[in-house]
Amino acid sequence: MGILDGKRILVAGVTLDSSIGFATAKVAQEQGATVLISNFGRALSITKRIAKRLPVEPPVLELDVTNAEHLAALPDAVREHVDGLDGVVHSIAYGNPETILGGKFLEGPWEDVAQAVHVSAYSLKSLATTCAPLMPRGSSVVGMTFDATVAWPGYDWMGVAKAALESTSRYLARDLGAQGIRCNLVSAGPLKTLAAKAIPGFEKFEEPWLERAPLGWDPTDLEPTGKTIVALLSDFFPSTTGEIIHVDGGYHAMGA
Repeated sequence: MGILDGKRILVAGVTLDSSIGFATAKVAQEQGATVLISNFGRALSITKRIAKRLPVEPPVLELDVTNAEHLAALPDAVREHVDGLDGVVHSIAYGNPETILGGKFLEGPWEDVAQAVHVSAYSLKSLATTCAPLMPRGSSVVGMTFDATVAWPGYDWMGVAKAALESTSRYLARDLGAQGIRCNLVSAGPLKTLAAKAIPGFEKFEEPWLERAPLGWDPTDLEPTGKTIVALLSDFFPSTTGEIIHVDGGYHAMGA
């Protein structure tokens, strides 16, 4: 028996097996869920190969969360495999590292900032509202953030996009609550993912964690984050919504 027995879960944004999305899909399957994963464009072929490394090879859907046609086609694509969804994971973010990261906050052009906000924040709303008609009461939407309450070295406009994501999640919690759908975020510490490699000076994130996280921190271990997401997808958080759960070894609670 697993905590997701009988659940149908869509994990949007799985590329490599070193991604949070992949770790979540793996734990979800181990806990009894039927899992669908998605990606788009050139990355889609990579995702289809990576899917074979999961305990059960899941269906791979083509989904660009900024593409209105893809979103409109998503419900039918889901119904080809399952008759509804009990959970949706938004593991999606993008910011151009050449223009809006790495100390380029004051120079970042609006076009690239707008893209980061669209992909990283607004798409949570797009994905949640597209999937909501497929989801019964008690369902769960979970997204990924990186603590947006402070300014981080080199994170720049992606930090702003994450702040928008966190606010978006709270408003979704408000507006989807009447349908019995929860919306929460997981704030993980720095992990060695594909997204992290795109952040100039990522090592500046890691060093303080290694020194100050009271539980310690392993930036290569994605399983704790995957387990937390799966817990939020389960029935064990029936009255939790609009929340941000930290999976960072306790770093966020420590002072200087």
